[in-house]
This record gives sequence, C-alpha cells and structure tokens, in this order.
Amino acid sequence: MKRRQALKQVPFLVLSLGAAELAYGASIVAVRVWPAADYTRVTIESDRPLAAQHLMAQNPERLVIDIENLELSPALRELVGKVRPDDPFIAGVRVGQNQPRVVRLVFDLKQSVRPEQFTLMPVAAYQHRLVFDLYPTQATDPMVALVAEKAQAEREAAQSVQDALGELIGRVDKPLQVTPPKPTGTLPAPGLGAAAPTAPLQTPAPPPPPSRELKDRINRLIIVAIDPGHGGEDPGAIGPSGLKEKDVVLQVALQLRDRINKKPGMRAVMTRDADFFVPLYDRVNKARRVQADLFISIHADAFFTPEARGASVFALSQGGASSAAARWMAKKENAADMVGGVNANVKDEQVLKALLDMSTAAQIKDSLRVGSEVLRNIGKVGRLHKRDVEQAGFAVLKAPDIPSILVETAFISNPTEEQRLRDPEYQERLVEAIFLGVERYFAKNPPLSRNRTS
Repeated sequence: MKRRQALKQVPFLVLSLGAAELAYGASIVAVRVWPAADYTRVTIESDRPLAAQHLMAQNPERLVIDIENLELSPALRELVGKVRPDDPFIAGVRVGQNQPRVVRLVFDLKQSVRPEQFTLMPVAAYQHRLVFDLYPTQATDPMVALVAEKAQAEREAAQSVQDALGELIGRVDKPLQVTPPKPTGTLPAPGLGAAAPTAPLQTPAPPPPPSRELKDRINRLIIVAIDPGHGGEDPGAIGPSGLKEKDVVLQVALQLRDRINKKPGMRAVMTRDADFFVPLYDRVNKARRVQADLFISIHADAFFTPEARGASVFALSQGGASSAAARWMAKKENAADMVGGVNANVKDEQVLKALLDMSTAAQIKDSLRVGSEVLRNIGKVGRLHKRDVEQAGFAVLKAPDIPSILVETAFISNPTEEQRLRDPEYQERLVEAIFLGVERYFAKNPPLSRNRTS
C-alpha cells in the first residue's frame, strides 16, 4: 500500500520539476561577443552554472573550449553570427556536440591571445555567466601609441601648412598683370608718360628660428584621460524610452576627445573608445600609465524618482560624502564591476593598491578647482543639479596623483533630460562647455612639472 502511494507521487514530482530541471545540463539564455582593441569578451549566460575547460592550439591559432553537461542548442549556435568582421582577435567560431554531454567551441584567431576564463554569479538582470576574455599576448604600450598618434597629427598639420604655403607662393610667382590706361585721344610724346619698370618682387625673409622657451611650450603635452562610464556587459542606467547610459556617454566622450585633440599642446586618451567593459581599477591604471594631467569620467545616471534633473560634477572625498545623494551615487557607480564582470583572480597587489591608495589633499584640491571650472561652464548650457562640486568616495577617482572629476551630464531617468541627451546639438554644447572648463583650468594651473618632449 505504501509502495503504491509512493509510485503515485512520482508522476506528480516529474510534472512539478519540469523539462529544464530534468535535463542534466543548463539552458543557454544568451551569448554575447564584445570586440575591442584592448580585448574581446565572450559571454555565455545560462540558468545554471557552467563548467568548462579551454586550451590553445597552434598552426593555425585556435582557442578550443569544452563546456560540460550541455546539449547543443539554437541559442548556443547563435554565437557563430555574433562574431564581427572587424573583431581584432576572432576570425570565426565553430560550435558542435563533441561528446554526448560536452559542447565544443572552436575560435579561429587572427592573432595569438592570452585567454582568461572565469564565472560570474547572477547580478542585476543577468543570470549565471561563463566569461572568456581574449587579451593580446603583446599589449600595446599606451604611451607609445599616444606619441605615435601625436606625431601623425603633427605631420598632417605640417602638411596642411605646407600645402597652404605652396598655394600662396604659387599666387605670388604669377606675373603681375598691369592693365594699360585707356587712350585719351592724345598720344604721349616718346619717352614721356611711360610706366616705370616694375621692381622685382622680394621674397619675404624667413621668420627667426623659435626660441628654446617657445619650443618647450610647443612640445609640452597636456594629456587628458576621458573615461566613458560603463560599457559592454554593463549598460549603466537606462532611460524611460530605452536610451542606455553607456551609449550616450561614449558619444559625448568621443566628441570631447576630438575637441581636445584640436587644441595645440593637448591630447586626449580614452579608457574605452567602443562598446566594451573596462574594470574600475583599469580605468585608473590607464590614466596613470600615460601620466595623465587630468581624468574626466562621464556619466548620465538615474535616481530614485524621474523628477531628479540637472548636471553635476563630483570630486573624491577623503571623508564622508557631501550629501546622501552623492553617497548613494558613488555606491551605485562602485558596483559597476559586479555588473560588468571582473575576473577577481587577476587583481594583483599593485592593482589593488592603485585602487585603494588614499589620494593626497593636493589632488583633491586640484580636482575641486577643475570641477568648479567645468561646472560653471555646464551651468551655461542647462540646469545644474547642485551649484557646487560634490564629493564622495568614487573608486574611479582614486588616482592619487591625477586631478579627477566625474561629470553627470544629466539624469537619464528624467524623460525630458533623456531627450536632451539624444540631441546632437545639446551634446555639442555640453562638450564645448566641458572643454572650456578644462582649458580655463590649465590656463590658471599649467602642469609645469610635466614637460613632455617625446
């Protein structure tokens, strides 16, 4: 009797578990590929944790990944179409059922890579994630790249000047066309009234060579690190109509980069120039590796209520936050690594020290100065949320030797401000305001101790 009752309960148990729970493997929720010059990230999201092993194969270069306890599914096959032609690392991918309970992924590579594999627990809108970051085996030195970019820009500028000078000389070398006077009815006597011979044109003397002081001023390079917040797996805040913070701040940052690069003696370096995720500590390290004179992190955050509006500028605080809202926003921004996904195993002591280093009082003082200049100019473009620079413990502002500010361009959670952020004209005015604030700061506080002659 008891056995019969137990058997009657089995079908009920089967029905309550459902097909997904009865399967020995996980179900794939989504697959994503984030290509960038720094690295390419491959993410496999599932409803259960995935276990995988990978190995590198040569001739040709390939990354082979075996995912255990998994059946090949249409969602996983979508990975093939996710690889873009301009991906600097992945040429293509093949997906197949290698063994009854093992799915094999083979990534054909364009160059040798150093893969990092890790998993992420569910957070925000994501379930379990299996992540592969493909880094180049030979990373580019950002300072070398910056110098090369600067040299290329100078060559192009010099060529433009040479072309303009050649056009001017071509005009000067043309024979002077003298229009003869109209006849008056009376012929002048021979030898009288004849035009005096035209004196040969004199080539202007070349300008004196530039002085040593002028050369130093020309060669001194002010480097501004521009940090578009979020990116890749981390969309940041999302507006009422679906505008993502990571997208709009990248647009603003790219325009600011171009505006700064037009200024002689200034160059901009981006922590990201495409849609990929950069950990907070790496954003700080990128600025320090190029010895940046200023760090600007650009955001468009959300708040509890859609009524919040206006732009803000933040600097680091060694003590408490300047307001409850500033504390809340810093806590939210500092959680970006959890959403974007960081491999905790690669955080060495030096990286952690860079992130946790206590910034000096001088750094914070300079940050407040440049923040005030930027805030003053942004106030001419639109409404301000606060009229003073606020302070809080933003991790991304913790470079101890670089003045650092975080600019909240607007509240993307406010429907009106979300539309303004979409407006190219507003973006242009905002960029000009930030640039003028930066320019005014350096006019008052030139980085005399950072002469760069490379």
